[in-house]
Amino acid sequence: MIENGDHIAVGISGGKDSLTLLYALKGLMRFYPEKFQLHAITVDLGFDNLNLEGIKQFCEELEVPYTILPTQIAQIVFDDRKESNPCSLCAKMRKGALNEKIKELGCNKVAYAHHKDDVVETMLMSLIYEGRFHTFSPKTYLDRMDLTVIRPLLYMSEADVIGFVNKYNIPVVKSPCPADGNTKREYVKNLLKKLNMENPGVKERMFTAIVNNHMTGWPEITDNT
Repeated sequence: MIENGDHIAVGISGGKDSLTLLYALKGLMRFYPEKFQLHAITVDLGFDNLNLEGIKQFCEELEVPYTILPTQIAQIVFDDRKESNPCSLCAKMRKGALNEKIKELGCNKVAYAHHKDDVVETMLMSLIYEGRFHTFSPKTYLDRMDLTVIRPLLYMSEADVIGFVNKYNIPVVKSPCPADGNTKREYVKNLLKKLNMENPGVKERMFTAIVNNHMTGWPEITDNT
């Protein structure tokens, strides 16, 4: 996933997941056998009430370069187009702006902070809304951009991320997006939580099913018995 000489961009939303990833990758640099560089990047969607001062200080303490990319995505999605389902368009525009900046900075990889719960939630969303068994993979090569996406936290649960953030006082920034907490993903998150309460261990079994399903981009499971 991480190779010698990699220049890895870390997409920083300001949330607990992305800041945990940045902290973890910086720590990994101390003992990982391959040498790599980090560059933190935030795509500023254009909301007036986004305060990134805490993240700036956090990156300075970690000695990681930090770039803020200003955009007008919020205005386009909410004011100009008045999208009834803003998340899809916002995600596409945000990733497009991020990838262009990443290439401009000379990075060859970008690290996203998706964790185990995200994997299962995405699979459920795909089943419910698309009728297929699908989720993202630990590593994906984007040939059009000549860029590799890595997701180092895929085997870490959201509960562990929350515990990590609390233990190390990570400066999380609340999302200013008006759609935050009112999305299809939030619905599926709550559904999965209910399923897991009624059927303890179901979330873990779903993740195991994903790992064992031989999806593209996932490592092959070797039977050593």
